[in-house]
Formats: sequence, C-alpha cells, structure tokens
Amino acid sequence: MMRLLTIQIGQPRTIVDEHGKSEEDRVWFSGFYKSPVTRPVRVGATGLAGDGQADSKHHGGADKAVLAYSFDHYPHWRASLGIDSFDPGAFGENLTVAGTNEDDVCVGDVWQIGEVRLQVSQPRQPCWKLARRWGRKDLPAQVIANGQSGWYLRVLREGTIQATPEAPMTIERVERPCLDWTIARINRLLYHDRDNPADRRALAACALLSESMRADFAVDQ
Repeated sequence: MMRLLTIQIGQPRTIVDEHGKSEEDRVWFSGFYKSPVTRPVRVGATGLAGDGQADSKHHGGADKAVLAYSFDHYPHWRASLGIDSFDPGAFGENLTVAGTNEDDVCVGDVWQIGEVRLQVSQPRQPCWKLARRWGRKDLPAQVIANGQSGWYLRVLREGTIQATPEAPMTIERVERPCLDWTIARINRLLYHDRDNPADRRALAACALLSESMRADFAVDQ
C-alpha cells in the first residue's frame, strides 16, 4: 500500500554558509529548504500553497508542480552519509511517500490522494543544490549511481491534502498507461544507457513525459 507520510513546503530564502571560502560560496538563494506541515495544504495547478522555487527555469511549472520522494530510501542515506538529521524533506521534496520507489513508479501513473489527483511526469534530476545543502559534493553523483532520485508530478485535479506519520493518507494508483517506462528505466537512459537511440526516440515521443525532458531526448534524434 502506498501512503503519503509527510508534506513539506518552503519559500525561497537567502542561506548563509559560514564555511564558504568566498562571498559567492557563503551566500546563496534557494527554495530547497522545506519544512513539514501538519495542517491541510491546498494543491494547485502549479504546486502546493506556501511553496516556491528560486529557479523557475529549472523547477516548478505545471510539469514539475510537486516533487515526491520515497521514505523507503531514507535508512540507506542516513547510514551512508552518517547524518542523523537526514529526515523527510532532506531532498527538498514536497511529498514523502512510503510503499513505492523508482522501480515501481512509471511516468504517466495517476495517483489519487483524497480529492487530489496527480500524474507522474518525470524523474527528479539531482543538481548542485542538493550537494550544497548537505555539504557533500558527491551526493548528486551518488543519486545518479543508485537511481534514488525521486520524481515530479503534475496536478490533474486540485484539492487539499493533510498527512502526518501518525495519520498518513492512502495513495491509490488509478491509472497506469505506460507500464514499461518506470522512473528507474528513464534514469538509466538519462545517465547510464545513453547509446540507445531506439529508446530515446520512444521517450521523446511519449506524450506523458514532461515537455522539457521530451525535448532533451529529442535533441539526439
């Protein structure tokens, strides 16, 4: 059974890193830092109420309205990174979910969470902000290597959700139109199996993949 355990939101803010060697290294602006909320949260067409992104070119928008990450990965990260505070929201995700992961989630999957309906649009691509948030330069490379990336969702039906670990919400998968295209398989094609023109053409033509990622795969054609 898939469950929504926690919800995280946050507005972009200036972060000061005392360990930076220069002014540019010390001060940066990001919406990566998310805090858990236990109250009801409105899910709109472009994201959760009270949430925001600093880089609207690469984050947010209809195809990247909501970021989800699997709680099932957190024990691995706490052990491998040795960071006890690596808790839900550590990857900047809005929704921390249990009972599923990249091997099980497919692009185009439609989820029903209460009155809200979401659709999986693409894998999350780890960037430098993940490394900077946790002071681990190799963290994005680790995510690429093990495929524990998380994924984005678009909003098909707006509404309100509320969840805590003590009172999670059930996630029902109501449609699966692209059984062959798991998030794990797309990640492999993105990073490890780049010399595969047939699959890249197929993904470029997949209408349920996000527009930006379809364009990326189409570049090679």
